[in-house]
This record gives sequence, structure tokens and C-alpha cells, in this order.
Amino acid sequence: MCEVHKDEKINKECCCSKRNHKEHNHKEHHHEHHHEHSCGCGHDHEHGGDIEGKEIAKIFLAGIFLVAAIFVGKYSYELSHKLAISLGTVETISLILYLISYFTVGGEVVKTAVRNIMKGKVFDENFLMALATVGAFFIGEYPEAVAVMMFYQVGEMFQDYAVGKSRKSISALMDIRPNVAYVKLHDGTVVKKEPSEVRIGEIIVVKPGEKVALDGKLAKGEGTIDTMALTGESLPREIYVGDDIISGSISVSGVLEIEVTKEFSQSTVSKILELVENASHKKADSEKFITKFARYYTPVVVVVALLLATIPPFIEGVGVVDVWYKWLYRALSFLVISCPCALVISVPLSFFAGIGGASANGILIKGSSYMEALAKTGVVVFDKTGTLTKGNFKVVNAIPYGDEKELNVIKYATIAELYSNHPIGLSLKETYKNRVLEHSDILETIEALELKTDGSNFEEITGYGIKAMAEGQIIYVGNHKLMDKVGISYEVCKELGTIVYVAIGESEDKLRYIGAIVIADEIKDDSKDAILGLKTVGVEKTVMLTGDKKNIAEYVGNSLGVTEIYSQLLPADKVDKLEMILAENKGEKKVAFAGDGINDAPVLARADIGIAMGGLGQDAAIEAADIVIMDDKPSSIVKAIKISKKTLSIVKQNIVFAIGVKVLVLFLAALGIASMWYAVFADVGVCVIAILNALRAMKYKFNK
Repeated sequence: MCEVHKDEKINKECCCSKRNHKEHNHKEHHHEHHHEHSCGCGHDHEHGGDIEGKEIAKIFLAGIFLVAAIFVGKYSYELSHKLAISLGTVETISLILYLISYFTVGGEVVKTAVRNIMKGKVFDENFLMALATVGAFFIGEYPEAVAVMMFYQVGEMFQDYAVGKSRKSISALMDIRPNVAYVKLHDGTVVKKEPSEVRIGEIIVVKPGEKVALDGKLAKGEGTIDTMALTGESLPREIYVGDDIISGSISVSGVLEIEVTKEFSQSTVSKILELVENASHKKADSEKFITKFARYYTPVVVVVALLLATIPPFIEGVGVVDVWYKWLYRALSFLVISCPCALVISVPLSFFAGIGGASANGILIKGSSYMEALAKTGVVVFDKTGTLTKGNFKVVNAIPYGDEKELNVIKYATIAELYSNHPIGLSLKETYKNRVLEHSDILETIEALELKTDGSNFEEITGYGIKAMAEGQIIYVGNHKLMDKVGISYEVCKELGTIVYVAIGESEDKLRYIGAIVIADEIKDDSKDAILGLKTVGVEKTVMLTGDKKNIAEYVGNSLGVTEIYSQLLPADKVDKLEMILAENKGEKKVAFAGDGINDAPVLARADIGIAMGGLGQDAAIEAADIVIMDDKPSSIVKAIKISKKTLSIVKQNIVFAIGVKVLVLFLAALGIASMWYAVFADVGVCVIAILNALRAMKYKFNK
């Protein structure tokens, strides 16, 4: 385990399940899994469901032979008389039973040790275990030799259980992989296809209870979808025609017809699975320390054990057999104790469990190095639009001029924007729909307005707004420059947001200003809680970078309590500002950047930790980021930091505990106080305790 285990086993257990191998040759996305399925721990890690049963049966069988060997050895004199055979024969039978028990439970360890020696890998855990137990046989300590191997295998079982347990939350993500897609053809028939065979533009049909196979837009139908496995959200989400739907979601109600917008290899589910598969490749500094520690530690303890077995006997008396036996026994105990498996296993397992716990909360962390860095975050830099705000425009106020009615202002602005797909136009139409529901006796539906208008009577004036002809009126809707351009006297609106001015008239010379509409980007519900929460987890400074106007940026930043605000920035300017923040920080604390869009990719890549907010739909952001917040909530960054801090704390506990116990028991063994039974505890016992402690990284309860 010293050289071979490390985090390889955890990688294999996570990524090499049958589920992972199946359907994994995606177009333009080939992963060849040529893993050697042996972790160097003395047994092969199969991926079948009966592995635990086989290991238990092997240990149980070895236990039976061990008890039989002890019984025959203890009553050898009586058995020799009753069976009329020599005492030597009975003792030979006892030795054979010990050997059967030993090779049943430890044969793979010895075999692996020999194989590794032939490959030049001498100083690993298999070598230490084999050397110590074979030595115990030579000095007649048969029960202890078998017991060491048996308890070692029990420890391995605990490790397998721990890896499997910590994998459950990540396995939930693996279950999002769709096995089939039902494609609707032009003639209305539905055919079954592999998701990788479905092309952009095709229509897939998803019935209640089925997984959405590919990313797309809802073309027909309505209902609810469950995105819990993707975002951690417990409540289903209602969807309507035109809404984006991500692969891996599950239809809860309604038959959905979805127009595919991404091929399977580029879909959300593929991106997530790729992240999970590669999650443990990025090693944390703690893991690198353990790797170096094991590399130098193991040869040192072998040399110390050799010196312990040879030098003291020369001092006490070369010819005294008991003296040689005593120091050889101490040296063998020293070897068993020295196995650093508690460190080598528990440290990467702690990070892996932490990554699993984070994924259960809708947070994907690409590797343990990023988790360790996140725990040391001192500055969090935010993009504004789509990160702290919702990124969608909404009408927040309609201000009629003079005796004009508010509904008329909204109606004429909506008429002008009927054929517009601009976010401002969409927000006006959405507001008008809501007002129709409230005033159906006064206002016509959008469909009715469209029937009364002609798309040819609409003119977009680039940089200014829109001119329209409807209901016998000329309508101008746009910014203040449009009002100035056509010579309309208007009242300047000083509210924060995007201001849309509305003017109408029967002719160009009879135009009159009727009011203004304020459209603004909404602040996310939990943004303020996120900024406050960051202060409680040790983040000293929060910064907001945005390309928006200064007054809007300051309004959003100040209302949230952001420490520093920089506005009217181009993408390149954001990188420059981040460089400035990194220089001011001088590496003392880590700087994280949270953004959501393609324009944020350069900044995500430059920061110490890049966090993609709602990055599921932004390929560039998800590629550049180190952490992906799947539920699009800024408060999840606080969760991620709390999880990382808890995980790092557990890692440190395991390091201190494992090294502390090892040093103590090694010292006692050298003095002859600790027997090989102490050695078993120092190796297997400490390992099991450290593993169970590592499992705590999976669970984290957050206050609602």
C-alpha cells in the first residue's frame, strides 16, 4: 500500500465500476480504461457485487484452520497417544494447518510482494507484511503470523466498505447516465436509439419516470422534472414550452417532447460524469506529502528493523540463542507496526469522501488539490450578472407621464417589442402577459395584438430602439437618445436599471411622451446570505467585477455588502483586476473567482480557484473552472468552503493520529514492551479508526 495503494484504489473504486465502462466510448470523447485491477494490498479488487462475501468467506475459512491448528498444537501430546502417531507428526499437522490458514488469508500478499520485488518495487506494504509474518513462522510464532495477516484482511475489508460507502453519493451521479433515448420521427413513430446516435435537432420523447437523455429545449408538452441528482434541489421544477432541459433530469409528470440542442458527448450528463471520473487525479499537498513520506519512510524502517535484529545481540551476547530470538521478534514486530497504511489510505480517502459529500450537495470539485485550496480561501471575487443576480431582465417599475395610465405605457411598449427576441423585449412581453391575467377585461392577449399588427410595420433603429405602427399610432420605444433623435420632450428617469422611454402619436408631428419603464436584473434570493456566510467561514474580502454601469453595480454591491466594487469592465479588464487582487494578496490566502459565462472563462482559469456558477450550460466555464456549483446558488460557495474545511480538518486528524500512534508503538516495540499483537493494532487498528474518521467527511448538515 505504501507505493501502490495511495489514491489509485479510490480512483478505481470510483471510476472503474461496470457502470462507468458501459457506454463510455462517446464520439470525440474516448476514455480507455486500462487499469491493473490490483491495488497491491494482497487481493484483487473485483467490481462484482459478491466481493465482500468472498472476502468474508476467505477470512472465515482461514479462522477455522487457525482454530484447528491451535487446538492440535495445544493437545498434541494427547492426540499422539489417541491416534497412535508420533508427537512430531502431530506437530507437523499443526504446522500444515497454520500454513493453510496463512496462505488462505495472506497468499495474495506474499504473491504480490514477490511480484513487486521482481519489478523492482521492494519497499511496499506487501513486502513488510510478508517479511514480518514469514519471519514469525521461522521463530515459531505461528498464531501471531496468521493473526497479523487475518487482521490485515479485516482492515482491508473495512477499507473496501469505506470506499464503497463514500462512493454512494457519487454513484448517484453515475446513475444519471441514460441508457436509451426515444426519438420521434417525422411520421410520428417513436424509435429507440443509443443516446450517442441522436443528432442535434431531433425530437426525443420522455415519459414520466424516464431520464432525459440529452440536453434540449421543450418543444411540446409541459410538466415537472426532478433535477436532484444534478443540482441537489429536492423540489421538482415546472417546465413549459421553450424551457431548457438538461440531460440527467427525470420526468416526474407529463410526456415531454424535447428538441435536442447538444450531442451526447457534449451534453451536461457527459460533462458531469467526466468531472466525477477525473475528480481524484488532482492531488492535494497533503497527499503529495504522504506519497513522499511513504517513499522514504519504508526503506528507513526496514533498515532500522535490520539493525534492531543484529546489533543488540552482539552487545548482549552473540552465542545466546534467546537473545537472538528476543531481538528478532522485536524487529519483526517493528516491521509490522511500521506499515503506514493508515496514512496512505485514509488521507486520499478523506478527500474522496469530501468530494462525495460535496457532490451530494450539488457541488462538483474536480480534485482534492482544489478542495484543499478552497479551505484556505481568503478572497472571493464575483462576476455580477448571472452570479449574484439572476441574469434575466424584469420590469420593476412603470412610470406614466401626466394623466397617462400605467397599463397604456406597458401595452404600447409591448406592441413595439412584439417581434423582438432581445431580453428587454422578452421581459416586457412577460410583464404584459401577467397584466392581462389581472386586467383581462381591459387588455388584449399578446396573440390578439399579433393578429392586429403586421411585422413589416416594425423598424429597429440600431443603438436607439424601435419604431412601430399599430392601432393608428406611431410608437417609439427606446433609450433617451431615441427621444432626442425624434425631438420628443420627455422627463428623465433617474431610477436604477435600464430605462425604456415610450412615445406615441397619430403622426410624426403629433408625438407625445407617455412614460418610462424601468427594467433591471434581479438579485438572487440568497446572494446576501452568501456574502454574509463567507465572512463566517474566514473569507476576509469579497469583490464584485462587472461590465455594468457604475450606479447599478454600486447599488447591487452595496445592498449585498460586497467589500470592493469594480464596474464597466470588459472581459480583458476583469483579468487585469484579478491580477491586481492576486498581487495584493501575495499568495497568503487563496483567491477564488465565481462566474457563470463564456466571458468569465479567462478569469476562472487565472484565479487560484475557479468556481463556475450554473456552469452546466456553459462549456467554456465548466472547462476552465475547478469547482462547479450546479444549483446556481451563491450560498453553495459557503457550503463548499465548509465542506473543504471539515475535510482538511479530518485529514490533519488522521495524519497526527496515525503518525503519533506509530511512533509510540514503534518505540515500545524497540524496547520489547509491545508484542506483535500491539503491532496488529498499530497497523490494522489505527487504519480502521482512520478510515472510519475519514467517512465523516461525507456527511455535513447545513442549517436551513
